Amino acid sequence: MTFSPYLREGARVGLRPFRLADGPEFTARVRESRELHRPWLFPPSTVEEYEPYARRLAAGEDRAGFLVCELGTGAVAGFVNVNNIVRGAFECGALGYGAFAHAAGRGFLREALGLVRAHAFAPAGEGLGLHRLEANIQPANAASIALVRGAGFRLEGFSPDFLHIDGAWRDHERWAVTAEMPCPPGPRGTG
Repeated sequence: MTFSPYLREGARVGLRPFRLADGPEFTARVRESRELHRPWLFPPSTVEEYEPYARRLAAGEDRAGFLVCELGTGAVAGFVNVNNIVRGAFECGALGYGAFAHAAGRGFLREALGLVRAHAFAPAGEGLGLHRLEANIQPANAASIALVRGAGFRLEGFSPDFLHIDGAWRDHERWAVTAEMPCPPGPRGTG
């Protein structure tokens, strides 16, 4: 049996937890991707910002962070975080994600969302044991909306002044998927 560093693997990408040692690569990719991410996303761009970010993702039961890595090279292609996990009757988490510029448009994040979905809905012990995932997206972020729509999420509503981003309260569309909803055809996780 071979050891894999990945929690889940697809055809081209694998998911693994954030590590402190990933700081230099992650932050270099963030700086290279600034034009792609702005004005939607502001991930940590220095190792000093990255370390507490990665520790928070690894430490709590209310969040889980995953690096999206190219299987051929192990290079970090992006990230998908499940934030604000609420247990009990809700069993829900809110997604935050981003591809890095060198990997954008190659389908890696789409595949990764399928892997995260499989991991999030797998029973506790095998995954996160969630029932629902949400993605809150600014209406003008057409690429992100296309991504979640293609991953099988449904539009559930509109929330004015929902999140404070880049110095202002921003409107967001609310997209969600539940464990019972079928996965769309295309790349998805197997492991």
